[in-house]
Amino acid sequence: MRYISTRGAAPVLSFAEAMMTGLARDGGLYVPERVPQMDAAAIAALDGLPYEEVAFRVMQPFVAESFSHDELRAAIDRAHAGFRHAARAPLVQLGPGHFLLELFHGPTLAFKDFAMQLIGQLFQIALSREDRRITIVGATSGDTGSAAIEAFRGLPNVDVFILYPHGRVSEVQRRQMTTPGESNVHALAIDGTFDDAQARLKDLFNDHDFRDRVGLAGVNSINWARVLAQVVYYFTAAASLGSPARPVRFTVPTGNFGDIFAGTIARQMGLPIDRLVVATNQNDILDRALTSGEYRVGRVQPSISPSMDIQVSSNFERALFYAHGGEGAAVAQLMDELKSSGGFRIAQGALEHLRELYESGRVSEAETLATIARIRAESGEVVCPHSAVGIAVAERHLKPGTPMITLATAHPAKFPDAVEQAIGIRPDLPPHMAGLFDLPERVTRVENDNEALKSLILERRVD
Repeated sequence: MRYISTRGAAPVLSFAEAMMTGLARDGGLYVPERVPQMDAAAIAALDGLPYEEVAFRVMQPFVAESFSHDELRAAIDRAHAGFRHAARAPLVQLGPGHFLLELFHGPTLAFKDFAMQLIGQLFQIALSREDRRITIVGATSGDTGSAAIEAFRGLPNVDVFILYPHGRVSEVQRRQMTTPGESNVHALAIDGTFDDAQARLKDLFNDHDFRDRVGLAGVNSINWARVLAQVVYYFTAAASLGSPARPVRFTVPTGNFGDIFAGTIARQMGLPIDRLVVATNQNDILDRALTSGEYRVGRVQPSISPSMDIQVSSNFERALFYAHGGEGAAVAQLMDELKSSGGFRIAQGALEHLRELYESGRVSEAETLATIARIRAESGEVVCPHSAVGIAVAERHLKPGTPMITLATAHPAKFPDAVEQAIGIRPDLPPHMAGLFDLPERVTRVENDNEALKSLILERRVD
């Protein structure tokens, strides 16, 4: 299995090489040269299997020669050992034909744990083979950073620097990043938005001298291994509701397009997904792009669903690559336009391709709060504001006879202020995190400046 860049001008890599590289050297994102197929019998056989076994069957064809069967199985088992639900990703019914996929039972209470815990294990295997040290730099709107720090804290041969927008994450998200005491992890509060943090991250990767000097690696959703790990729960959810004999729909609250792109790969593999529905908050660039065909960056508006406060959705580049028939040059031109003028027009043929796969919707702050309150009254479920955005959009796209599965991306206790505003009750953290607010914080404030960031990394990393 080989991996190619969405911009068509970077070296072709193996799975392990693509995972360790993160962003391609031409600025693109890695995708598989071909997508392995699962036939109907193989998909049907997934129903009732342990989550870890499904993960192995779904992922192994993509991993191929990079990890042996035993290495992959062991990594998957270790990655999910800290999850606090036997099903790992259980389904809860909200109403007729509408189900909630709970993805918050991992160590940091967010869907990012599925990918990050696994990446941590696979990185360790790869690094131990080569006896080398790497520097991981990540940008986060909240959940990626805490999941990355949890996965890599204390591990040998890895230094981790996580950029998050100062004052724009929830207190729980911030404390999950700033309270770990291990010397190899560093929380960096950048003056700016998530888009600023993501831009600085890409600048570092595109500085090839610095990249090579520190052994730079990335764990944002630009990393193909992140996307692949998230493909698994699309299969477990659909199989439990009767796939492949029964098609399903998924609604995904998303800002950076990584989680919903995992559903795109599941569909390409053969999972009968009728539609993937993009749910956005007031930072609605994805909804606007799919509705109008114009991808135009606006100003980030802080919201009660801060993990979606994004205007530059990096993984949308992967969707554009497939929409343009795998023409890397066409994608590179669009990304150049985005950088130079803040946006681009999606060609009609590519737009039609996207609309065959995706539907979309936008939810206001008031609608988000109202949805949290209504869902609790109707079903007893307490949901986080991101999940509420997904539920509200999903309800507009229900199709009789086709189950709708909405991804619940985080535990409500990660966003207690919003939940309390909606229902008057402040959700408690699970017992294993009860002492979070008593721990000392360790954080560094950094300028939105590439040279300052490079200097800090060089100063803090272990040679």
